[in-house]
Amino acid sequence: MDCPAALRPRSTMDKAAVLAHILRSKGKSTVVGGALPVSVISSNKYIAGAQGTEDDWSSVDEAIHTALAGENRAVVLVGAEGSGKTTALKNMVVDWAKGQRLQSFSHVFCFQFSELSSLQGVFSLDTLIQHHHSHTPAASIQSLLQEPEGVLFLFDGLSEYKHSLDPSVHILCSDPSQEASVSCLVASLLHGSLMKGAAFVVATRPTESLEFLSGSRVVEVLGFLKPQREAYFNGFFTDPATAKKALAHMERTVGFYDFSTSPRFCWTVCSVYKSVLDSGAELPETLTQLFVEILVHLLPTLSLGEASNRELVLALGKMASRCSLGACSGSAKEQMASFGLQQFVTSVDEFLESDGCVLSFHTRLIQEFILAICLLLDKSAYDGLEKRLAEHRRGSKFLDFFLSGLSQPLQRRPLEILLGEFNSEQIEEFKSWFESDLKATLQGFHKDEHHRCFHLLHQAQNDSLVKEIITSSARTAISYGGLSLQDTVALNYVVTCLGEMETLNLYNTRNLSEEPAQVLAPAMSHSHVINLSSSSLSAGAVSHLASALSRGFTRELDLSNSQLGDEKLKILCSGLKDCKLHKLNLRGCRLTEASCEDLASALSSNMSKLRVLQIFFNELGDEGFSKLCRALHGPACKLEELQVQRCNLSAASMKALSAAVCSVQSPLRKVNLTQNHIGDRGVEILFESLKHQHCKLQSLNVFDNEVSGVSCPHVREALMSEHCRLSELDLSVNDVGQEGALQLCQALGRPGCPVEKLGLRRCKLTVPVFKELGSVLRSGTCGLKSLTVGLNKVGNGGVKHLWDALLHPGCLLEELDVEMTGLTDACVEDLCAAIRASGTLKSVELRNNSLTDASVPALVQVMQDSPNMLEMNLKYNDFSEDVFEMMEACDKIRY
Repeated sequence: MDCPAALRPRSTMDKAAVLAHILRSKGKSTVVGGALPVSVISSNKYIAGAQGTEDDWSSVDEAIHTALAGENRAVVLVGAEGSGKTTALKNMVVDWAKGQRLQSFSHVFCFQFSELSSLQGVFSLDTLIQHHHSHTPAASIQSLLQEPEGVLFLFDGLSEYKHSLDPSVHILCSDPSQEASVSCLVASLLHGSLMKGAAFVVATRPTESLEFLSGSRVVEVLGFLKPQREAYFNGFFTDPATAKKALAHMERTVGFYDFSTSPRFCWTVCSVYKSVLDSGAELPETLTQLFVEILVHLLPTLSLGEASNRELVLALGKMASRCSLGACSGSAKEQMASFGLQQFVTSVDEFLESDGCVLSFHTRLIQEFILAICLLLDKSAYDGLEKRLAEHRRGSKFLDFFLSGLSQPLQRRPLEILLGEFNSEQIEEFKSWFESDLKATLQGFHKDEHHRCFHLLHQAQNDSLVKEIITSSARTAISYGGLSLQDTVALNYVVTCLGEMETLNLYNTRNLSEEPAQVLAPAMSHSHVINLSSSSLSAGAVSHLASALSRGFTRELDLSNSQLGDEKLKILCSGLKDCKLHKLNLRGCRLTEASCEDLASALSSNMSKLRVLQIFFNELGDEGFSKLCRALHGPACKLEELQVQRCNLSAASMKALSAAVCSVQSPLRKVNLTQNHIGDRGVEILFESLKHQHCKLQSLNVFDNEVSGVSCPHVREALMSEHCRLSELDLSVNDVGQEGALQLCQALGRPGCPVEKLGLRRCKLTVPVFKELGSVLRSGTCGLKSLTVGLNKVGNGGVKHLWDALLHPGCLLEELDVEMTGLTDACVEDLCAAIRASGTLKSVELRNNSLTDASVPALVQVMQDSPNMLEMNLKYNDFSEDVFEMMEACDKIRY
């Protein structure tokens, strides 16, 4: 859009006046206040990013200009404190005045909401503009108001405005000469009734006040992301090595906080770091230490002396206290005397900024730091520290952090040189509260509160304090999944102070990226158990995990349901080849045949100590599983337990497994093949290997594997073999049937049969089978201690054979599962007699039967009378609530 011809000559003169006005520096640059916007613009250091990520960002100017070029020329600029919003607006005015950008506008007017807040009475739009832009001739303003499409209004600091701009609370005006309150004029401008067609940009911190501007285009000011921080540090320090060192240190210590994106904060850090590096001292490690350095850098420049320094800080503390308790950002200038600041008029600029008639701290951080100092410095002003702290914590985010750091002698000592000794009683009161509060919090189960404790300990930088507060009972209670980057820093500090962690519980950590994983790597290497189940990890995060495993002493790692995938597993396996890991859970990690070669390579490493591999619910297939089995032959493989449930295996890969378990070098003791498809042929191959003299297999689970009674003769022969060591066998949910089960009974009754635990749940067993099982249990030669025969509908008559067997002294059963076998109250007399007679029975599973209230008195009584019995499960029977209290009286009954 071109500028109206009639206005061009006048506009040129106006631009010169505007440029001269805005480049006339007001105030001064300060350590905590940052460089003035004009200085930033003049030095070409204005590089704040907007609307994007570290890899996809644009400058604030570009984003605003793009938004203004659209049909809706209303832009809301949203960003945190110190992110560069004010500089962005002033830069827009400078660009316009220099003729570089925004030339479609005949004039640009910039207003500060803090100044508008102080205006009383009524104004017309032209008088309001003249009041704030006296450098612009009145004749120009009158002409401009007739051409609204050529005017751009910039409003800075909406979140600081005290009055409502909601159109529903004003009678909006449309005439520029009409007088109204300032809030009504601004509301009329923003909502288009006044100067309709004009463009505007409103800058604000995130606030609910944006709701009534919902139709505007929002541009988010991101401040300094990593690329911009790097550019800024390189520009600040003349030596590239120093710039690199300073940036790396900031990123490691405070770069993970949100405020590190603030250009103002980066100015502060660079200023302090330069001073520290020039003196040859160590750079600060925490936020508290950084702000101690800020004051150590700042106070000597005021040349006040110790007594005056103390008096100034205490006066600032009174103002900080009022701002905190009132949840406000500043105080009226006339209140300076009440705080004791009037005598320090020439010094307060280093701490405070002035907007009209309101004074406020340059940042909330310096406000809270000054408050923390005063709470520990002067007891007379703050009786009852704990009460005062509770009052202030509601309006402060980092007060606890600063108090924690300042309570430590080494951290506050540089300030005591400048301010005098802190009050010892106040410090001891805080430390007493601090320790008891943290200990109590860590006994609870609120993750966020645990994180807060870790942050406070991190600020304290006291290893012995960490060991005193973080007891063993507080180390494994809850999951710390979903950590922010700053949380990982604090948690890592705590774990490394402790020296070791039994369980680092990171369950359900979503999107664990490389940076937090790198921070957590030392903590991982110090943890005996790492739980990352149901988490999602980037490739970079997996790389740091692998490195931590190879360096540390982790013995268990749970990555179940982490959707790891083949490529990330390859990265993980680099750490598995040389680590102390004994147990690895890869359940449901979307692994395929491609992963098996990497796992096989890791298992074959001479340095691998892996004993248990849980890799079930993955699509390994026969080819993949066969590759894995070949690693079990090697002399280096130490695997004792292999869980491959539901991995799409068939009989085709059982030869490879059979060869592995028969190997003289294989230590394999336990294999779980649940819910595969090995069938009768697979069972035949496997049980043939059990006869081999070198086979060490002690536990085999073929639950739900499409097996029938045809396989049972092979099972019988294997179990009767002199070399068979199988003590646990689960054939549940297979078509074993009566004939197959009777074959098994022949082996079970043979003297020397090693089976102690047998699973035959839902195997189509009949009453004759139960009769034979009862006979075998009574034989005195059967070593069965655990028998599961639930979900076989044999009723009271079938299960009676097992009750009768328990009456016999030769029966060694300790656990009996007869869930859903069709039992009724009629069996209770036999059941109770069996329990009383057995000297070995410890638990009975009776779920999902048809027992009623009538059975309960006898069952409760027998459990109370039988010291051997530990548990009876009666869930899902036909009980009414009338007997719940009776069953609850016996803590050994589950109902």
